[in-house]
Amino acid sequence: MLRFRPRPAARPAAPRQARVPAGQRLYVVGDIHGRVDLAAQMLDSIRADAATAPPGLHHTLVFLGDYVDRGPDSRGVLDLLAGHPPPGFGAIFLKGNHEEAMLAFLADPAVGNDWLRFGGQTTLASYEVYRHPSLSHDEWLEVARDALAAQLPPLHLAFLRALRGRLKVGDYVFAHAGIRPGVPLDRQEEQDLLWIREPFLSSTADHGAVVVHGHTITEAPDIRHNRIGIDTGAYATGRLTCLVLEGAERRFLCTGDAPAKPQT
Repeated sequence: MLRFRPRPAARPAAPRQARVPAGQRLYVVGDIHGRVDLAAQMLDSIRADAATAPPGLHHTLVFLGDYVDRGPDSRGVLDLLAGHPPPGFGAIFLKGNHEEAMLAFLADPAVGNDWLRFGGQTTLASYEVYRHPSLSHDEWLEVARDALAAQLPPLHLAFLRALRGRLKVGDYVFAHAGIRPGVPLDRQEEQDLLWIREPFLSSTADHGAVVVHGHTITEAPDIRHNRIGIDTGAYATGRLTCLVLEGAERRFLCTGDAPAKPQT
């Protein structure tokens, strides 16, 4: 009788390290929220970093949204970003929930209470739109919407309307807030891309790509096997974070002391 020795069970393959395509370096910038000073510092740091790259490398800036609200100079941020990207860089701008709220207010002042509640007041002030004490609240919202529409440069409005919901490059997908676990990347709804927290943040699922996101503040970059969060609360902490991706390498640039360590 022939006897066959059972083959030893194959060891599970180690997870493949996420990569961006060869020849590319991505600079992914988290939530700015009206801090034009930090955005300018970060762009200076990115330019200095890119100057050390080998010849022929293509550099792309990816911004994760939430350019406006909370910080003191939303108008300055849009002035800085809405023009041409720095020489030698491509640039892709994603939409955040705060840009969605600002556009909704421009379309219908009745939704202004929600926008003002989470930071729109500072954006109005940056465009020199202030409360009139003699007006009722509802009247003020109407006046504020009209004043903002009059003060908003056409370049700013075009920038806001052109923002993208998500981006996929190599083994990474980029979205402001995250994605809905279990839903294919090409079927994600915009509301989830802009607003989701749970069940995304606690999910351990393989999303088919590593999701890079902002929206949820952590003291340092939040590095998990299936996602990387880089909103370090710039408007309040002074720490604006940029994730640098090249090949399988990941590293960080930051305007303050925000060490890259996993959050548990």
